[in-house]
Amino acid sequence: MSARILVAEDDGMQARLISVYLEREGHTVQTVHDGRTALERARTGWPDLVVLDVMMPEVSGLDVCRILRAESSRVPVLILTAQSTETDLLLGLDLGADDYLTKPYSPRELTARVRALLRRTREPAAARPTVLAVGDLHIDTARFQVRIAGSPVALTAKEFGILAVLAAEPGRVFTRPEIIDKVFDLGRDIAFRTVDVHVMNLRRKLQQAPAAQGCVVETVYGRGYRLIEPCGSER
Repeated sequence: MSARILVAEDDGMQARLISVYLEREGHTVQTVHDGRTALERARTGWPDLVVLDVMMPEVSGLDVCRILRAESSRVPVLILTAQSTETDLLLGLDLGADDYLTKPYSPRELTARVRALLRRTREPAAARPTVLAVGDLHIDTARFQVRIAGSPVALTAKEFGILAVLAAEPGRVFTRPEIIDKVFDLGRDIAFRTVDVHVMNLRRKLQQAPAAQGCVVETVYGRGYRLIEPCGSER
């Protein structure tokens, strides 16, 4: 599963190490060392995945993540951070990152995370229904598109995955471990709080969409989350 990967890391040795491990996996890797160049290279030819260090000169990794996510909801972003506090990690996820690793990390763990993100975004359409419909909510898994009553809703890869899981069985309560298993593919490494942040962002985007009446991801306390029916229709 070869991919074009952009690595933005200001530490030259770390950038080289990441590049070596990813190239061993068969990927084509381009490395940059500051946030401004990362944005320029990404816009020149959108990569299949971005590995993004938080602490970079010119433009911080978090700002790069925010800008990239505003311009493309499809490109998976894996952030690398030395800031291990929950606030810093949740901020990265809130800005649209799909996954994160805290330094120091194992290069093998990084390649495993990259592999999982690429697998999720490249999952063949034949493995699941092409279009999921719940009321006026339509999820096109082949085109990575979400619409409510015809109006598009821009989601990150993880938000899209969570919504697709919930919409496949509307009304059913999915626990956090189930969501992690189906969307993240890295169950032992993902905290429940990470799922909560992605769901919070998903819920906000759905509620802000035009004609979103009744389109609610409901929290079932002590259990998990479910998609309320009907979605996008008047109750």
